[in-house]
Amino acid sequence: MARKSTRESPSPDRLQGVPSPTLIDVAKVAGVSPITVSRALGRPEVVSADTRRRVLEAVRATGYVPNLAAGALASSRSRLVAVFLPTIANSIFADTVQALTERLAAAGYQTLLGLTGYDPQQEEALLEAVLGRRPDGIVLTGTEHTQASRQRLVRVGIPLVEAWDLCERPLDMLVGFSHEAVGQALASYLLGKGYRRVSVLSLDDPRGLRRYRSLAQALAQQGVELLAAQILPAPATLEVGRAGLARLLQAGSAGEVVVCSSDTLAQGVLAEAASRGLRVPEDLAVMGFGDLSCAAHTHPPLSTVRIDGPRIGRAIAEALLARIAEPALARQPLRLDVGFEVIERGSG
Repeated sequence: MARKSTRESPSPDRLQGVPSPTLIDVAKVAGVSPITVSRALGRPEVVSADTRRRVLEAVRATGYVPNLAAGALASSRSRLVAVFLPTIANSIFADTVQALTERLAAAGYQTLLGLTGYDPQQEEALLEAVLGRRPDGIVLTGTEHTQASRQRLVRVGIPLVEAWDLCERPLDMLVGFSHEAVGQALASYLLGKGYRRVSVLSLDDPRGLRRYRSLAQALAQQGVELLAAQILPAPATLEVGRAGLARLLQAGSAGEVVVCSSDTLAQGVLAEAASRGLRVPEDLAVMGFGDLSCAAHTHPPLSTVRIDGPRIGRAIAEALLARIAEPALARQPLRLDVGFEVIERGSG
């Protein structure tokens, strides 16, 4: 009697010699031509939404994997945009990134996210790694970069947007707001509310520090000196905000109002104040920055500075897409100030 073989039959995902699905296979399933499939995957803006949907459904059904490297060589485009953020530990940049990535995705671009940790040297290292992939566009948070980064970005000539900031000499395109103007507006708001004993909790972040210095200068021009400023390590967390207020209270320098460089820090201040039985704003007023989605729902609701993050994201995407489509637009550089708004709520 012959012995039964104990060798297993190869599972489908281990079968060899089975050809991978091709672009032609996708075209047959979608009921379109191969060139239409190629356009739907590489240049979705030139096909109808219905055609792109059918092609994507066929891609999923067949398991087709596009050769993006070959497409990039053929078109001289990578369909990739590199986005550098200081952190994702809090959501202050979330609305901007969401709007940016959605618009780019609709145009057939993917985003590559890099985290700089508020460190220009780390940004330089990330640029070293990313530029070899030849992205079609780059988005940098802020305008403070190492000299090596500035020189490299100018030389490569890739469309670039510096975001969340304004400056006199941007590298290319610029979409943001003035942190100095925010500091001045906060000073006017606080003085108008009658506050004269003001303290600050700020991350060790160049943009937050600029707002703090502008606030201090504007107050000084009106004869009001800051009581104290705590410069805190990034990233912003409720724990950091609570510890910052604890130190101010221990030193007797919290004053009438604490101005925070982010809503996350401000929420930590609210939590620490509540734990100590302090009434907000009667015993201590609190100001934030960013107007996060939770800011209107704290107890009490947080007074803050609203930044239109979605508008920034959409403007960045449109600027990059326009420049990629028509490089001659470099002669008309974008300089967009999206502004800001001081929001008065129950905390001060």
